[in-house]
Amino acid sequence: MVRRSISSRFSTALRGVINSVAVGVCLTAVASPVFAQGIVPGSGTKVAQVGDDFEDEKWQYVFNNPKASSNIDQDMRQPSGGATNGRWWESMYRGHPDVIKRVPTPAGGIPGSKGAMLMQTKESGIPGMLTQKDQQDDLLASVSNIIGSVSPARGPSVVVRVYVPAFEEFEGRTGSTFGFRLDCQTTYTKMGGGGFLRSSRSMRKTEPYWPGMFIQFVTKRDGRAQEDSAHILIRSDEQGRDLMGPKLKPSTWYTLGMSVTPDGRVHYYVREGVENLTAKDHVSSQLPYGYNAELVHTFFFNVVNQDDGRSWSTKWIVDDPSFYMAY
Repeated sequence: MVRRSISSRFSTALRGVINSVAVGVCLTAVASPVFAQGIVPGSGTKVAQVGDDFEDEKWQYVFNNPKASSNIDQDMRQPSGGATNGRWWESMYRGHPDVIKRVPTPAGGIPGSKGAMLMQTKESGIPGMLTQKDQQDDLLASVSNIIGSVSPARGPSVVVRVYVPAFEEFEGRTGSTFGFRLDCQTTYTKMGGGGFLRSSRSMRKTEPYWPGMFIQFVTKRDGRAQEDSAHILIRSDEQGRDLMGPKLKPSTWYTLGMSVTPDGRVHYYVREGVENLTAKDHVSSQLPYGYNAELVHTFFFNVVNQDDGRSWSTKWIVDDPSFYMAY
């Protein structure tokens, strides 16, 4: 039996909402000169205990179904699923994708790579029930439970290679289909309500939040577009709005990366191909929701579909997800 060891903060509080249509906001940010473009993801020291290369032919994920759906019905359905190598865990908020397995690396991947991870889902809502809505499942990397939560002062970053399939192989739905995200924490000041018998003093409160990048698909199959297309969405600007990012080509590998700098900003990078990221691949720098990150707990993947009992999500293949510290 796979043992639950994921962060309780993350497993019970993952509440991000997928926007089905992009908000057309320009990618702009005001940052300190020192961290204007952030730390290039992949800089510094790679943390060997975290991430995966999927080269072990015996790599396996144990599901322990039925999965969690506490975002809808407050049911975690323990014990959780997890990889036998201890590097991946089910989200106790939304549950894991229905298919998680090692597959041969698609053509054009990292040189020498023989294995990658495929994720796909169908029943993304409550097990045994249909919500008839877009739902998502999550797969969490083991970070905080292995090395502890990381301060932005260490310059943490994450990098992953993602294979974008042929557009004909996407789920026939316009909307977000895949997410690559961070689990961050901040504190904010909550003012007292005042009034009779109430304190007007302010209080410091902790708040989890989940910046990241989504792959947004627009399909011609629903009659709203003349051709299929896909692009990156950045979550988010200071007002919580998703930002339009680069367009993506079908049947192509991309390298995605995010870094968090000591000033609490999140920096987003996208590169076509599997080569290491450089400063030229910088897409945006933001304070998502107006928050300064104070801790980074982990990173994770979302897989999204229409929970109608018929629609399988797009198959998403990732390789070599890695965690780094610059300082």
